[in-house]
Amino acid sequence: MTTVGFIGCGNIGSTVARLATVAGYDVVVSNSRVPETLSDLVAELGPRATAGTTADAAATDLVVVTIPLGSFRDIPAELLAGRVVIDTMNYYPQRDGVIPELAEEKMSSSQLVQAGLPESRVVKAFNNIYFRHLAELARPNDSRDRSALPIASDDPVARKQVTEFLDQIGYDAVDLGALAESWRSQPDTLVYGTVYAADPTDWLAGPAPAGKDKVAAAAAAATP
Repeated sequence: MTTVGFIGCGNIGSTVARLATVAGYDVVVSNSRVPETLSDLVAELGPRATAGTTADAAATDLVVVTIPLGSFRDIPAELLAGRVVIDTMNYYPQRDGVIPELAEEKMSSSQLVQAGLPESRVVKAFNNIYFRHLAELARPNDSRDRSALPIASDDPVARKQVTEFLDQIGYDAVDLGALAESWRSQPDTLVYGTVYAADPTDWLAGPAPAGKDKVAAAAAAATP
């Protein structure tokens, strides 16, 4: 069984970690502080979870990087060399500062991440869904109301591995293609957030399932 590492344990990271442990994965969680600060989360996740350093999380089979995009260069690229890296990060200039390549729309945020991690195999996923909806919409793979998440990668083997991971934790995948197409799930696109909201004006009102056809159509209709 694959061990999943988490670099960052905010809302999305901790939610994916919960789904992973329920599905039978072992997880290693980390943050920018010492492992002891994650003791409550580890206790909640149960015996399949351990807390570690960034290096510990990076040494696993599948690594989820879920930190502010402006901080991703703080992770030594060599730690993630050869790893499949799930990039959940979005670009928010008000938080991350102005990143010229993104501000000028020369590349998607995941292309920037891949350029910064040249020896890793980056897959974009989990960036377009509100964490509470992510927790509530997971379904077995034979459910008629199963939701889907968009993914993108330049590496077809990594894309397949992440598709299988999504399936195990309760989601179908909609393949957007290469990382150059991952802009279709970035903030302010049709597939970002509201596609899973029962009330698009009030995400706290609850989630609504969004299957592969709905998510694929929203991604296809995105405009730059």
